[in-house]
Amino acid sequence: MTVRPLDLVRAAIRRMQGYVPGEQPQDKRYIKLNSNENPYPPSPRVTAALRRAIGDDLRLYPDPLADRLRDQAAAVYGLTREQILVGNGSDELLTMLMRTFVGAGDRVAYPVPTYSLYDALVAMQEGEAVRIPFPADFSLPPQLADTDAKLIFLCHPHAPSGTLPPLSTVETIAQRTRGILVIDEAYIDFAHETALPLLHKYPHVILLRSFSKSFSLAGLRIGLAFAHPSLIQELLKVKDSYNVNRLSLIAASAALEDYAWMRRNVDKIRATRGRLTQALRELGYFVYDSQANFVLARKQGINQQPIYRGLKERGILVRYFSSPELYDCLRITVGTDEQIDQLLASLKQLIS
Repeated sequence: MTVRPLDLVRAAIRRMQGYVPGEQPQDKRYIKLNSNENPYPPSPRVTAALRRAIGDDLRLYPDPLADRLRDQAAAVYGLTREQILVGNGSDELLTMLMRTFVGAGDRVAYPVPTYSLYDALVAMQEGEAVRIPFPADFSLPPQLADTDAKLIFLCHPHAPSGTLPPLSTVETIAQRTRGILVIDEAYIDFAHETALPLLHKYPHVILLRSFSKSFSLAGLRIGLAFAHPSLIQELLKVKDSYNVNRLSLIAASAALEDYAWMRRNVDKIRATRGRLTQALRELGYFVYDSQANFVLARKQGINQQPIYRGLKERGILVRYFSSPELYDCLRITVGTDEQIDQLLASLKQLIS
């Protein structure tokens, strides 16, 4: 009998659409404003620590619990070690949450459009995605709490709009929901407030953090989950044995030791974000008030794919989404002032 390997793939996997990351060109000729990477380098302490770490110890497994990093993060964020879990980027932590809480048919709710990885993760678990449309201003839909979902995901600040709902609105969701509320704070260091206080009030709230954006460590894949110790213990059961490599743990520790370096870079990005927002508005775009390291620029009803392509031909990458909700938008990462000057000059040429 002939075996057809594809017939052995789970039906849920064959049906699903995989997540498509932002374009990662292999040459250096592009100005990359499409993946929300930090345009500034990580702290010199990070590179120095990595150089010291490259030696015989690489033959050894890393600390499976990352206790040194957990203790450092606990000191920085006012938590305990038992409230923190370290992941191979916050994406792995999202996967662990799905493994822990979602079985076949369980509901997972989130407002859309949002981070499309959520869709893929729900499909992998054969859960039911409850996709609540955002209103036009990207304010938080109150009916999110009424979905009877095992998990609710909130990007905070939201991606791709960069908007940040009032903390009181997020707390209302936390008070009303009977499921786990996951607040994904990948971009929170660029914002004016965090949902961290809710962690101390509501045991069903989980916060996620990333070293990819504000700490300039996207290439090393480090994320943190903050939660009640009882939930952390359950998440540890589904964690891969040695999920974060030695060098990433060392880099993250060094980055936390130089927290001021990160804050200086964030301040520069926030200043450039304001200048970029104003310039795009002068070019006729509607730009949402962003609290992230990117902006979402909209020309109502005008497809932005030609602009995206024109920028790419000029060596500038931004993010274009072909979905019906976002086809008239460009998401633009906040780069250096020089990069933004080049972007704006090219945009003016294309628009004229």
